[in-house]
Amino acid sequence: MIASLSGTVASVSLEAAVLDVGGVGYLVHGTPATLSALRVGEAARLATSLVVREDSMTLYGFADDDERAVFEKVQTVSGVGPRLALAMLAVHTPDALRRAVSGEDIAALVRVPGIGRKGAQRIALELGDRLGAPGAVAGEAPSVAAGDQREQVVEALVGLGWTAKVAQDTVAAVLADAGEQPLAPDDVAGTLRAALRLLGAHRG
Repeated sequence: MIASLSGTVASVSLEAAVLDVGGVGYLVHGTPATLSALRVGEAARLATSLVVREDSMTLYGFADDDERAVFEKVQTVSGVGPRLALAMLAVHTPDALRRAVSGEDIAALVRVPGIGRKGAQRIALELGDRLGAPGAVAGEAPSVAAGDQREQVVEALVGLGWTAKVAQDTVAAVLADAGEQPLAPDDVAGTLRAALRLLGAHRG
């Protein structure tokens, strides 16, 4: 298993980054919040999880070992694969997931695109206390590039399965409520989480 990668960031998109390690470029998928902390040309370290299928080998990258551990643990639930596990971490921090699971907070779990009420109940039941207790601090992940980052959030929502119009309207509503026009780089991750919470609330 490839447990971590340290190298130079060659490129970053909304869904993945390429990390140059000793002249080899590794494509690593991650949450928008994790990827937003990377800068092209700068050194970076990602905790990683390698998912092997018959026809593919896919690397997923995380800001730290705890995030990776949660990603791997939630996949022990029947019906939860790597893409859904990644979506869970795009909406919630590891500690927020721990609180939702341990407290059987179904409303919080169904905010994740792809998780319905029955799926949320199964996740809470099967995981139980296996994620561990929430820690004292659950930080928001940092920024992307300079300028108005509204489209970054819209594209991330589209990548998670929402239509472009729904994504645009939701981001506009979040920004209007927060009084943030334009969207600052440091607020990308928080705005994405707020948009996903709003979408989950409307769906529920």
